[in-house]
Amino acid sequence: MSVFSSERLLFTPASADVDAIPTIFAFPNEYSVGITSLGYQIVWATLAMRSDLQVSRLFTDIHESLPRTPEILGFSVSWELDYINILNLLESREIPIRAGERSDPHPLVFGGGSVLSANPEPFADFFDIILLGDGENLLDNFVDAYKEVRNAPRKTQLRRLTQVPGVYVPSLYEVSYYSPDGAIESIKPLDAEIPAQVEKQTYRGNTLSASTVVTEKAAWENIYMAEVVRSCPEMCRFCLASYLTLPFRTASLKGSLIPAIEQGLKFTNRIGLLGASVTQHPEFEALLDHIAQPQYDDVRLSLASVRTNTVTEKLATTLSKRDTRSITIAVESGSPRLRQIINKKLDNEEIIQAAVNAKAGGLKGVKLYGMVGVPGEEEADIEQTVAMMQEIKKAAPGLRLTLGCSTFVPKAHTPFQWFGVNSEGNKRLKYLQKQLRSRGIDFRPESYNWSVIQALISRGDRRLSKLLELTRNYGDSVGSYKRAFKQLKGQLPELDFYVHTNWSTEQVLPWSHLQSSLPQKTLLKHLEDATTTIKN
Repeated sequence: MSVFSSERLLFTPASADVDAIPTIFAFPNEYSVGITSLGYQIVWATLAMRSDLQVSRLFTDIHESLPRTPEILGFSVSWELDYINILNLLESREIPIRAGERSDPHPLVFGGGSVLSANPEPFADFFDIILLGDGENLLDNFVDAYKEVRNAPRKTQLRRLTQVPGVYVPSLYEVSYYSPDGAIESIKPLDAEIPAQVEKQTYRGNTLSASTVVTEKAAWENIYMAEVVRSCPEMCRFCLASYLTLPFRTASLKGSLIPAIEQGLKFTNRIGLLGASVTQHPEFEALLDHIAQPQYDDVRLSLASVRTNTVTEKLATTLSKRDTRSITIAVESGSPRLRQIINKKLDNEEIIQAAVNAKAGGLKGVKLYGMVGVPGEEEADIEQTVAMMQEIKKAAPGLRLTLGCSTFVPKAHTPFQWFGVNSEGNKRLKYLQKQLRSRGIDFRPESYNWSVIQALISRGDRRLSKLLELTRNYGDSVGSYKRAFKQLKGQLPELDFYVHTNWSTEQVLPWSHLQSSLPQKTLLKHLEDATTTIKN
């Protein structure tokens, strides 16, 4: 039996017109992963509800019946290393992996999703079109514009599509460098008809996303997901999830969120509430009261990361009654000074109280997210994290404590985009591991080497495309990337330039021609606030 037959759809796909545009919408990973992505579900449903498109889905392990000559092939990209699968899928369809080698008979290859909206440049040579920002209005505008030039030559199509806000056509911009392995000198459109800057699109409505399909074959089996908030009002200086998606938006409780949950409960009893900071919805308490009603006693509820000072005993009690065993809170560090640098408005007392409340409400565990290598960090800050974890353990004995920890990675469109990765990061992760595990605290570090690769891609420019092609054949270890850099010596900067170097605020960034939620002068002001704290 096909995995597709297990799907229960919460929308009605349109019947395709006779001359509908043959379209493939791909997720560059396995079906179980892709179908658990709310972003992928929403875009697929948006396309499938149009009668002027004939949409087929493609995953790395399975696909629907695919058109022989698709006109449009789209990818939803939510994980950096999935570029390997994108290149493999293009080759499997006999489509040149470089946009410059495609001709009129080939489909227009577009991409969207968080990875490409942040910094598409390392992947720019693989895509004809990149959609920047929220899909709500952008997708329909993109398809409508394509229809106008459907029968035109490829070059005419691409030029027309640049006129759609949020549609970025990398081949129509020229990047020049001071030298082949030097910094970027300028990024300019090929002529005056092409916008000098492409602005990321922001949906400002109060009906946010909810699942369009429920299936037992998803990585989170039979889950129905509802987006409670979009972005985060806290604006931690390193945080892509906040800065890239501003402003903070909340779903209308009675207008869309509760009706969406009620709709989902007709199909499953497993509900996931999504968002960077779900408990900061202004009516979150009312939502909780709604779900706490006796008729929902069999509902299994899971929450994305919650803000620490919103973890009340009532929240913990409701969650534990709804089959949630633990909650996740991002604390970043046990050092108040460091939290001030990154704009994390949180006291140690609030963190300890959250754990006490979680235990009192019947939860079995709390997972905290931390980070090492934050700009301005000193060894004393790491010691304070150990001390804080001990205090939490003492205050809430018997509560299962986990500290998940990553290394700081600079992200585009955030105030910390100019900082490099701290090369002491690995050493600091090992120190935490030794100190915490000896005290009976579960410590789960994210690979430092993965942070290096992530930083390379998050700060990369177009010259990386050759490197990404090479590493595909070498494997996805840091050693493979170093080997590829060696092979391309002189053709692009060294690994250190992308990963560890602190960049000048004067230099042209790879994404300088892409306008995000905040202008650069605002990011510089937030950077100045952080560096002033570091100096003090």
